[in-house]
Amino acid sequence: MAATTITARPPAPAEIARATAMAIPSELSTRPLLGIVGVLIGAGLVTLTGRMLSLGMADLKGHVGISYDQGAWLDSAYNAALMFIGPFSVYLGGLLGPRRVLLFATALFTVTCAFLPLIHNYSLLVAALVVAGLTSGTFYPLTLTFALRISPLRFLPITMAFYATFIDGSVNIAPSLYGWYREHLSWHWMFWNSALIAPVMLICIYFGIPKAPARQKSGPAPSFVGFLYLSAGLALMFAALQQGQRLDWWRSGVFNGLFWSGAFLTLCALIRRLRGPNALVALPYLWRWNTVLLGSLLFWFRFTLTGTIILIPQSLAIRGFEAYQIGPAIIWSAAPLLLIALTAGLLMLWGLDPRLLLAAGLTCTAFAVYLNSEYTTAWSAANYYRTELLTGVGQSVSLIGLVGCIILQGIFTGGLAKPPWILTFSAFFHTIRLFGGTAGAIYMAHFLDEREKLHSNLLGLHVTSGNWITNGNLNGLAAGVYAKSPGMAAAGARAAGLIGARLRLQAYSLSLIDGFLLVAWTCAIALLFVALLRKSPLNYGDLSTLQPVKETRS
Repeated sequence: MAATTITARPPAPAEIARATAMAIPSELSTRPLLGIVGVLIGAGLVTLTGRMLSLGMADLKGHVGISYDQGAWLDSAYNAALMFIGPFSVYLGGLLGPRRVLLFATALFTVTCAFLPLIHNYSLLVAALVVAGLTSGTFYPLTLTFALRISPLRFLPITMAFYATFIDGSVNIAPSLYGWYREHLSWHWMFWNSALIAPVMLICIYFGIPKAPARQKSGPAPSFVGFLYLSAGLALMFAALQQGQRLDWWRSGVFNGLFWSGAFLTLCALIRRLRGPNALVALPYLWRWNTVLLGSLLFWFRFTLTGTIILIPQSLAIRGFEAYQIGPAIIWSAAPLLLIALTAGLLMLWGLDPRLLLAAGLTCTAFAVYLNSEYTTAWSAANYYRTELLTGVGQSVSLIGLVGCIILQGIFTGGLAKPPWILTFSAFFHTIRLFGGTAGAIYMAHFLDEREKLHSNLLGLHVTSGNWITNGNLNGLAAGVYAKSPGMAAAGARAAGLIGARLRLQAYSLSLIDGFLLVAWTCAIALLFVALLRKSPLNYGDLSTLQPVKETRS
């Protein structure tokens, strides 16, 4: 008789979800509630700190007395450190436990932010920003890991909705907050703001995250070398991309050195991982259809934020508006966030597919930026109030839907049942989030620069010497400035300069309009990716019924 081969049937998605439900607490007691509050603060704090640093870069450079080129490395020092610690936090969290790492990182981050405004030495400032980036960079992957493993399933949609809202809200509230600090207190509060919020997070983590059990030694100890190679490689390539536009890309030796050394270290990490598996890394776990698509969607979503982060502030900055005047245009996108978070969380809990939320949010964002493409140089902050309110709804709903899809993917692929899997899962999306945001900002800046050159050239073709319209404008302007000019020749030169300034203003305005339309098309492309996502076997409403609720004792 021929031997019959019996193959084990892979567990059904419902079985995976039921096993996951049994492993997650069913009651939201006081300690986990504090832990979740710490998670929400950490998610918003790392985003808020980076945004405040970008907004206050001019004040920081003036405080230290450094040039534009030196100041460009300050932002890269912080963000490259964020990128470095993202993959490496998988090793630290798996070896020491999220609680221990977060407590140490939060305490050190608090001290660093408290002393950052008092530093006058450039080298010391760069080192302090690296420390701030390394410590705050642990917040996103480790707090997300904790939130996924501690929240009862019936509260998970609302927790994730508020988690996404804190990230999105930090981006939109930062200009108004920084403008208020600068006008009423001091620019120093761009750092002291984080130094005051971080201790609250520290208290919540201390009382809310339980101590991790002692790690059982089974097999060889995990090596940190592969993590070091990968983290260093990604950080170097990240710094190269951030500096690419300023250094003129491949024509710069510094850019080539950073990029290719980073690529080499990343390749070394990949080869080392293929030759010797690491107990804390599960790269094959990431190779799934929905996981790859969701990573791509996160990348595209981060690009859509450039409409609020770059285009609207610059459209007002070219008119000479200060941060406190630009802030009201942006803060309207943060106004409805809490109500939207609660509503979206309840809708998912009642069984709504998060893909629908993602698609609806992207549609609202596309329509809002399309309305912004009617921009003219006469616009002020008030012209953006209605469109930014719609943008806030779109960005919040789409981010909540995206995070909801990511969590379902983690549940139905068995990620929550194995700490190495969920750590790898969180680090993967943390890396995509950073690369997506930076790549979006870099490309948008490059796009605006190239479109401004094109429009300047096209407009310049119609402004020629001898043309009666051009001569009329020159003569009128020269007559207007003649009284404060040393002579007619000087007045004519000043008039020509004013004509050139008008051309540059109009060319840049047209490039901003192109930028708004580019964001709208980006949302349309993201909608195609949403259509390719496979539906989860169960929704959040079904999952909540799988977990029994324990009766509380009187």
